[in-house]
Amino acid sequence: MSIHSKELMPYSMDYPSEKLRFNDHFSSLLLSGEWGATCMELGLLASVVTAAALLPTEKIDVPGSMPLKEVAALLCTKSVVARIYNTYCEAIFFRFPKYRIQPSREHALKAKKDLCGRDVKQLATIVQHDRLTLLSQFVLNLGMYYMVPGYYPAASDIAAPWYERVLRLLGNHYIMSFAMYWTHRSLHLVPWLWDNIHSYHHWAKHPLSRNTYQDHWLDNFCNAIVGHFCAQVLIPLDRGMFWFSHIFRILESLEKHSGVSCYFNLAHSVQRLLPFAQMPHHHDWHHEGHKSCNYTFTSIGGIWDCIFGTRKAGRASELKPEHTTSYDKEHGMKPGRSRSLLDKPLFCLTPVLGVGALAAVKLHRSQLVLQA
Repeated sequence: MSIHSKELMPYSMDYPSEKLRFNDHFSSLLLSGEWGATCMELGLLASVVTAAALLPTEKIDVPGSMPLKEVAALLCTKSVVARIYNTYCEAIFFRFPKYRIQPSREHALKAKKDLCGRDVKQLATIVQHDRLTLLSQFVLNLGMYYMVPGYYPAASDIAAPWYERVLRLLGNHYIMSFAMYWTHRSLHLVPWLWDNIHSYHHWAKHPLSRNTYQDHWLDNFCNAIVGHFCAQVLIPLDRGMFWFSHIFRILESLEKHSGVSCYFNLAHSVQRLLPFAQMPHHHDWHHEGHKSCNYTFTSIGGIWDCIFGTRKAGRASELKPEHTTSYDKEHGMKPGRSRSLLDKPLFCLTPVLGVGALAAVKLHRSQLVLQA
């Protein structure tokens, strides 16, 4: 397969045959497909692992939070899961053409563009933002540990009933998806945010799972705050559910960009049990370029797109029946929607600011209680 740049070797500039062997083209376990970012990631993880192992616990552990050793284990686990599941998702894409969301004709590549539709200059820019994402996320994760005691929940001797834990998980995820829905919608509808931040992610018109976190670094940073941080402050999860939530979100996010919609999507298959289930073909349509700014902004669950009228079935009608959801079958390929008051920048940003304000108020009250 022809490769235009040694640094960009995982990014094919040719469309693969209908049935490609896994060893011929697979998602590199290297972050961004290059050693520099991978070594940076390993160095950052090694630093926190070393500090947790060698420094006195009374100096580095935060009372009311899980020990730093467990935080280090969580960060390492998330990195490993992301790499392995990314490779799994892309192996499915290349090995099982029948499960691909977009037909081969949609991947017709122009000169010097990769399989996802990006040129060499765009790929180089993405690599730089991957590095900045690594640094900013690392600082944010440790900053939350030391600045917000209890954000990383400690183990508890008193376990809540299982149904309460499940309800908290659902509440946490729907708060998360609500905040991320309006953040995402704002990134599309506020011109400056689109031009300077979110459009980087949409250079990939035909996404693969590797595109999941390939954004402007500030895009990833804001998602972490309005998503995980605000949700955990407003509806705290216990230690076990906190771990589960973070791992599940990785699987869901990678599948959403995987380019395949089938039962191999483990996280989305579970979501089919929920009302307004969302599958990868919904988000794929969002990337594909058919006036995509107007549709499918929800990060998990799909309910907010249905409530606010931004759900689009995409290519569901072209897929096999098991790929579609009941909502797809009911609404079919309805024509595009008209813009509304909710598409105005001020109205898009208001729910995001509201969730942030609620989280700030609750956090402030919690700190007052601790100081009393």
